Amino acid sequence: MQIGSRFFKLRRRFGIAAPRVSVRSEVAWYLRWAGLIVVLACSAALAAWMYDAGRRFAGFDRSEVEQELDDARRELQSTRAELERLRAVANAADSRLSIERTAQLKLTQQIRGLEQETARLREELAIFESMLSAESRAANPLSINRFKVAPDVLPGEYRYRLLLLLAPGSRRDRDFQGRMELVVTLSEGGKSAMMVFPEAGDPSAEAFRLNFRQFHRVEGIFRVDPKAKVESVQVRVYEAGSDQIKAAQTATPG
Repeated sequence: MQIGSRFFKLRRRFGIAAPRVSVRSEVAWYLRWAGLIVVLACSAALAAWMYDAGRRFAGFDRSEVEQELDDARRELQSTRAELERLRAVANAADSRLSIERTAQLKLTQQIRGLEQETARLREELAIFESMLSAESRAANPLSINRFKVAPDVLPGEYRYRLLLLLAPGSRRDRDFQGRMELVVTLSEGGKSAMMVFPEAGDPSAEAFRLNFRQFHRVEGIFRVDPKAKVESVQVRVYEAGSDQIKAAQTATPG
């Protein structure tokens, strides 16, 4: 019995009923990974090709878009360059316009100055013509003309102008020497007051001294309290060595 049982087992292991055995060769792990990487790369390339083909089929071409983008960039740079050129031209035009306006303003000021000078010369000519009459030479050899007083820029400041004339032949060609003073009548707070310029010890008293041959133009500024109101100003002319008024005239600020 034991012999038969063993025989049966051997027959079952090596006989027709024995299990099949397959023989396979062993593949290295790095070759497997290399193959997997190759498959994945091919799949990615195929997917990219299919994606690009799909976009081209839908009407989108990447190369055309990049070309249009480059063209747009070049056009933008050209537009910027043209804008800078136009700005430079505009700035140059503004500079020329400003120069022309400044020149025009100076020319206008010069014309106004010449017109004022012409008017002044006409007034002086009229005064000189009036001096040639015998009556004026005999009655008043020294005369005060065009005496005007007007407020100046700063409060309390007043500018005065006048023209002193000597009748021809009245001095026998000698210079007139003397001094001038201003008597200012003003009011403040309902009270009247009087000021005389130049005041005692005034360093500007030298400007009130006179020394001229035929005519002398006088212009200056006097100052009072800004709160006071100047009612009138009288100019008095004295000859050197005398306290007697040689000529006087009164004006109101205007």
